[in-house]
Order: sequence, then C-alpha cells, then structure tokens
Amino acid sequence: MTADSQDIPLGVTPHPATIILVGCGNMGGAMLSGWLKSGVPASSIIVIDPALATAPAGVRLAASVPVGLAPPSVLVLAVKPQKLAEVAPSFAALVTADTMLVSVLAAVEFRTLRYHFPVAGSLVRAVPNLPAAIGRGVTALAGENVDGASRTLAESLFVPLGVVEWMEDEALCAIATTVSGATPAFFFRIADAMALAAEAQGLSREQALRLIAETMAGSAAMLAEPGADPADMARR
Repeated sequence: MTADSQDIPLGVTPHPATIILVGCGNMGGAMLSGWLKSGVPASSIIVIDPALATAPAGVRLAASVPVGLAPPSVLVLAVKPQKLAEVAPSFAALVTADTMLVSVLAAVEFRTLRYHFPVAGSLVRAVPNLPAAIGRGVTALAGENVDGASRTLAESLFVPLGVVEWMEDEALCAIATTVSGATPAFFFRIADAMALAAEAQGLSREQALRLIAETMAGSAAMLAEPGADPADMARR
C-alpha cells in the first residue's frame, strides 16, 4: 500500500496535517475512535499495525511502512514501550524537522525519543486515558522544542478526546500516569465489585450498573465544582 501526505484540516486546528498512528491497541484505538467521532477526516489518518485486521472506513491501514510514504505532519507512537527500539528504525526516515513526534509510551523520556528520532522537530509526550474513546478523557501533555504552532497542533489531537492539561516538566508525566492514566481501571474494578454485590442481593446487573454509573458521574461532577474538597464531601 502506498499513501501520500495530504493537506487535510485536522479537528479544530487551523494547521493542515496528516497523521500516522503507529499501533492501534487499547489506547491507539481509543485515540483513533475519538478523532473520528470529533470529525477528523478518516482520509487524513494512516494506521500502521501488523496485528490490526481492519480499520474504520476511510482510514488507511498498513501492516508496515508503505513504500513511498511521504513524511507526515504528525507521527503518533502508540505501541508498547518495550517495542520502541524495534519499530523506531522503520519510521526514523519518515521523520523530518517539520514532523511533530507524539509519544503515548509510558515512562519513555524525551532523551530516549530524541535518540531514536534525532531530526524530529517538536517532541510531545502524552498521557491519555481510556475514556478518550468517547470524548471524556483526560490527557496530560509535555513538550520539548514546542512553539505556539506545534502546541496548538498537539492540543488539536487531544482536545477532541476530552480535557488537556500541560505539564510544566516531563517528570510530572509519571504522576499524571498514576492520577489519570490508570485511574479508570480502579473505577471499573469498584463498579464491578459493587455490581456483583448488588446482584447477590437481587438487583439485576444492568440496573445496578446504571445506578453505579450515574452515581459515579454525579460524584465526579460535584468534585469538578470550584472549591470542592473530596475529604469534606466524603464526610458529608
């Protein structure tokens, strides 16, 4: 398969961009779903993943780097962190000084990314979470060599997926991974335990999950209010 870079508006950004998404597992898939739901043109996205059998309509899919592929505006790395050294050589030639490299690889620092992609223009580390797939996610961003235009472009990738928070120091990405990246799993485990307990006492699982989901959503909305104190709210 071959593909050429296209100047297609990306989401809310005024900057035309072609996105190459490397890896489309849980997080890559959530990001792709969020982009498409927000109106990002499918034709502006190329997914490269040897394990993916099909892609949404209009999204170009390849198992490896297509011959003749033009350098993209944005290269998004969404593979497992331990796969970086394996996949980087295949994509390094695609990255130019005009390419923004976005990494969602947990714990992979800028110095490691720069080692594998030395000529990349701006580097962005992103810590999204799973609710990004429905536009309700939270993404922490940190940048290296990021100017106003590249910052706007980076935000345009993640604003359609939910709330964006910039970290002043990349070291804070590790904290963000704990606070927002992994937290949905704990909520889901709590919800499952509560639903099982409700079922054991006669409530249907479907009704229990509706009650739990709305309770969690309402509690989260209260927590988002200015001045909210979770310790005080728990006491109440």
